[in-house]
Amino acid sequence: MPQSSLSAFSRRERQIMEIVYRRGRATAGQIHRELPDRPSYSTVRTLLRVLEAKGYLSHASDGPRYVYAPCIAAEKAQRSALEQLLRTFFNNSAVSAMAALLDTSDLSEADLKRLGTLVRQAKNKEKSRD
Repeated sequence: MPQSSLSAFSRRERQIMEIVYRRGRATAGQIHRELPDRPSYSTVRTLLRVLEAKGYLSHASDGPRYVYAPCIAAEKAQRSALEQLLRTFFNNSAVSAMAALLDTSDLSEADLKRLGTLVRQAKNKEKSRD
């Protein structure tokens, strides 16, 4: 894993990583077309080189183009981002974060049922550790 934290992305780097994760792999042109408030193409290429130097992306040649892919599994990146969010805004409290999500979300009956199932599974997992 790269030395710097996954949460240490600039806004543009984060946008690029989101595109690459969503697509699985992408060319600079594809990324450029999907970025909001599109920067110049050369800026995108520079940011891709920076992300590659930091160890977050790798590339393979596809004819004259480079195709970029993430070096870190999406699940690991999600966990790192979530941990940073908890540290920054919720004093490392998952309960506080979940309460905030519940307060701001319009959850369907199916969503609530799924959450109940996940809570029960977490309780069972904790009991089995004891």
